[in-house]
Amino acid sequence: MILVLGGSGCGKSAYAEKRIQEAAVKNHATIYYLATMQVYGEEGRKKVERHIELRRGKGMLTIEQTREIADSIRQMQEGPRVVLLEDLGNLVANEMFQSDGTVNSPKMVAEKIVTQLKMISAKVSGLIIVSNNVFEDGIEYEEGTMNYIRALGEIHQKLTGEAEEVVEVVAGIPVTLKV
Repeated sequence: MILVLGGSGCGKSAYAEKRIQEAAVKNHATIYYLATMQVYGEEGRKKVERHIELRRGKGMLTIEQTREIADSIRQMQEGPRVVLLEDLGNLVANEMFQSDGTVNSPKMVAEKIVTQLKMISAKVSGLIIVSNNVFEDGIEYEEGTMNYIRALGEIHQKLTGEAEEVVEVVAGIPVTLKV
């Protein structure tokens, strides 16, 4: 498992895609791209189209999985496989804030996601998880946003303990935090 962190537009996706392609070659594996973004409106649709275009020709099989990330395993073929999850922040928001207005607890969401990512990691040859940096702006947001940030931060801490490698991408430059 590799955790790739970074700010918006820093190059973390491109870095993760390069690493997953290397892992696929090394393991003679199929690449699965787990897309977690729920599309809302024109801006969201354009973002998804941009990411699809950037992945074109890279041999990635996309699985749209906005919740219950472990269910994606059932959609994968048997044999060697590597997985790129893009991105953890969307997955946390999807699991925390339900369409019916229900808000799940940050602790429950963090435990669920970490457990399910461990399940995926155990069944594949490689898992790369892309996520956003949190708590860097020093701003105190309203309670719902702070709960989201806390959940994502807790997940980062737990995954850092599980991951073989943690990399932060800064202005397109990968900085290894854990090997």
